[in-house]
This record gives sequence, structure tokens and C-alpha cells, in this order.
Amino acid sequence: MKVLVPVKRVVDYNVKVRVKADETDVDLANVKMSMNPFDEIAVEEAVRLKEKGIVTEVVAVTCGLAACQDTLRSAMAMGADRGILIESSIELQPLAVAKLLKSICEMEAPSMVICGKQAIDDDSNQTGQMLAALLDWPQATFASKVELAGDKIIVTREIDGGLETLSMALPAVVTTDLRLNEPRYATLPNIMKAKKKPLDTIAAESLGVDTAPRLKTIKVSEPPRRAGGVKVADVADLLNKLRNEAKVI
Repeated sequence: MKVLVPVKRVVDYNVKVRVKADETDVDLANVKMSMNPFDEIAVEEAVRLKEKGIVTEVVAVTCGLAACQDTLRSAMAMGADRGILIESSIELQPLAVAKLLKSICEMEAPSMVICGKQAIDDDSNQTGQMLAALLDWPQATFASKVELAGDKIIVTREIDGGLETLSMALPAVVTTDLRLNEPRYATLPNIMKAKKKPLDTIAAESLGVDTAPRLKTIKVSEPPRRAGGVKVADVADLLNKLRNEAKVI
């Protein structure tokens, strides 16, 4: 069984993102980049399935600039067998990424696609769902547990009211939630081995997919600064402020 894991290069989650002076985008100059945390969870789950002997090959795929090869190498250091870079110099929005991934799925014929539920840069939470729709595959989003039983996959997903368990036929698309697993740290030997694993580069234009942006960013701004708190003398003073100043009681 082959599993395809899309990964995305994003600003490292430990970095404080700053907005450009002209408010057209965030400033990426000299900013540390890393793999999207939800995608790390997806890679970890695919590798665990391989370690159980259920999956035979894990293929990591990403879309973007040549610098995205580092993200693929990180995935391969975690245990992915090979990587595919769909190289493109233009902004790729969720629908464009889903179309490119559809083309790769048709080429690779995986039994399952496991991807992060969303990227921490745009928070769109759309690519997995769009990919499933384009492929006409069943999908399970926000997965917190994944089990394979024969030709079916059983996914426990997190919903507002608790947990929901789905059984689906393969091939299928699964998007990962935070509580699915704890991603491993890549060891130095595995990082060195990842440099020798195969990494193929495909030009996005060669896939015959319309990747033109359909959305235009009008403005990017930082959230308003929170006002400082105040100290109160006692509970009575707190209740008085809540009642007369905050108007919440």
C-alpha cells in the first residue's frame, strides 16, 4: 500500500510573524521556515503505518519554490521513502494545490492521502477537502485516530460535540488533527540518509493544471494590541467594575 503525504513549507511556528510596512503581506526576509506542524503529524502517521507493516511506501510531495526541497528532506528524515517537488514560482492557493495533487495521485496511484488539516500560514483548511472532491474519494477530516482493516479505513475524527467514527473504502483522503500523534524528531543519521533518498522535481506547468490565483489579498494587518489589565482591591471591587464599567453582569 502506498501513502501520499502532502507537506507545506511555512514560517516556523516559533517565529513571531511581522507584517510588511505596505501591509501587502507578511515579511519573509531572513525568517526561519519549516514544515507545517499538521503536516508533520501526517508524515508521522504514515511512517507509523509503514512500521506496522501495513504501508509499503510513503511518498512526500510539496508544491512551491526550489527551497521547498528542504521540507521534503525533513519528511524523508522522519521516514518518508521519497519526495516529489511540484515546482512553481507563482502563489499557489488551495484549489490550485488540490489540482496539482490530483495529477500526482493519478500518476502515483496511492491507496491513501494523509495531509494536515490546515496550514498555519493561511489557515484555509480547504486543500484536503478539495482534493477528495476532485478525486471523488471518501474523506475524513480532523482525524484523531486512524486504523486500517482490510480494504477499509476506520477514522475517529474530532467534532464540536465530541468524537465521530467513520468507516470508508480505500482509496481515501484523511486530514490530521493535533491529537492524532506526537511527531518524532529526526535523528542525525536519518537526516544524512534523507540526503540520498530520491527526490523528483516536476514543473507545475507540465501537469496542465490551471494554477492562476482566484483570490486577491487586499490587506494584511496585525491584530489590535490588547489593553493592559488592572488590579482590583477585592471581590467587591471586581464585581463593581464588571457591572458598571465592563457592563457584563
